[in-house]
Amino acid sequence: MIPVLTLLTAIPGVAGLLALMAGRRAGLAKAIAIIATAASLVLALRIWFGLGTAGTMQFVERADWIPTLGIEYHLGVDGLGASMLLLAAIVSLMAISASRNVTSNPGLYFALMLLLESGLFGTFTALNFFHWFLFWELSLIPAFFLIKLWGGEGRGRAATQFFVYTMVGSVGLLLSFLALYLAAGSMDFETLAGMAASGELATAIAGHLGPISLWLALGTLLGFAVKVPLMPFHTWLPATYSKAPTPVTMLLTGAMSKMGVYGLLRLALPIFGAQLAEMRMPLLTLATLTVVFGAWAAAVQKDLKRVFAYSSVNHLGYCLLAIFAVALPSGSSAATALSQTAALDGVLLQMFNHGLTAAAIFWFLSMLESRSGGGLDINDFGGLRQPAPVFCGLMGIALFSSLGLPGLNGFVSEFLIFRGVFPLTWLSATVSVLGLLITAAVILTVIQRVFTGPVPERWKAFPDLTASERFTVAPALILMAVLGLMPQLILGTVNATVMHWLAGWRL
Repeated sequence: MIPVLTLLTAIPGVAGLLALMAGRRAGLAKAIAIIATAASLVLALRIWFGLGTAGTMQFVERADWIPTLGIEYHLGVDGLGASMLLLAAIVSLMAISASRNVTSNPGLYFALMLLLESGLFGTFTALNFFHWFLFWELSLIPAFFLIKLWGGEGRGRAATQFFVYTMVGSVGLLLSFLALYLAAGSMDFETLAGMAASGELATAIAGHLGPISLWLALGTLLGFAVKVPLMPFHTWLPATYSKAPTPVTMLLTGAMSKMGVYGLLRLALPIFGAQLAEMRMPLLTLATLTVVFGAWAAAVQKDLKRVFAYSSVNHLGYCLLAIFAVALPSGSSAATALSQTAALDGVLLQMFNHGLTAAAIFWFLSMLESRSGGGLDINDFGGLRQPAPVFCGLMGIALFSSLGLPGLNGFVSEFLIFRGVFPLTWLSATVSVLGLLITAAVILTVIQRVFTGPVPERWKAFPDLTASERFTVAPALILMAVLGLMPQLILGTVNATVMHWLAGWRL
């Protein structure tokens, strides 16, 4: 059998070496990157459509690596992993397509973009902590250099802040899982989750290390809280998103931010579900603050990239709210289990929807930035729908998707999250609705300030989208509409995975 997961991870890595060899030949380097990301998308689609409906791990690859240390080469995907592979492949192709006029060392630029894609694929497929952690860190390195070398003014500080914050979180993860290995003798995610469900893991930790399970859960949470991010660990994000090259920001918000949510679902809930239940109320409070204050912070920004950076914090806050809401003590009723299922279905759908929508919005911001000479102050525009009606119309679709307009993809996932969370914690859900209202005000303000009103003299000749630009952005917008009307295209697969989780987790 062809090792499709290994092949998927290897394609962008090998292509990155070829792009690097292209050197200063920007056209060749970009062509290599386009071909590689397109091939990766085809293979990700093959994995998605080949996934079974049992909700268990599929396309499993397993071989001994360092058996004396419990390290295996163990790959596999379920509905969560396959959806994230598909999202990463789509967003990577979008980001490469948006990378125009890369004149400074284009070979290295596209090589780093492809290496980042390879790191994402590895993170979403690895099922052994040692192997998984290598790719978790691998994705950090190219992102740092892409920001540091091709970012805007102040990029050095933003890149360093991004690196330090993420590295501190990674240290917490590493220490926690080294302790788990000492206690349980395994680094395999499925083995650890099974031990946690039976209660064997808690007994092993207490017997070997003492009563430190809660501290191990906190160390694990730290790594993922920084990555999502959960307030107050979010302060690296606005500067990073605003100073990074916009195609890199597309990857950061569209795919890399999902690594934190993925880790909570793949590691934290299955292994530390009981500990998360103990910390449920403080975590729900932080998630609610992330939702509300993320939206509020977006409302007071002037730079459009910072507006949507904080909006990203808000939208991923809904995922955190649902994840912490389902962390209940075991022995829940059938009605509670139904709410947990709806909430987790909403999380998986929200991860995909937000990644697609946020990447598209930053793609439009990239086009706006290039046409305006680099400026993205919200007060510098106005009336652009007159000289550029196609640009404003298509960007408006992405904006309304972010707002959660019924008929587009953002509405369904947010509805499912609130449908599931409200019976589980009505107070957190009620307060978090403020985030929806503020987000609507933010999006409508952007539309009003940028698209409507009188046209300033300098924007009367603002160029509309070219035919090639319309062609390249159209698939993402069509997918938003399709998923808004037929969310079962994603839910039909991920629901089986959620049901399998809830049957096995010790919550």
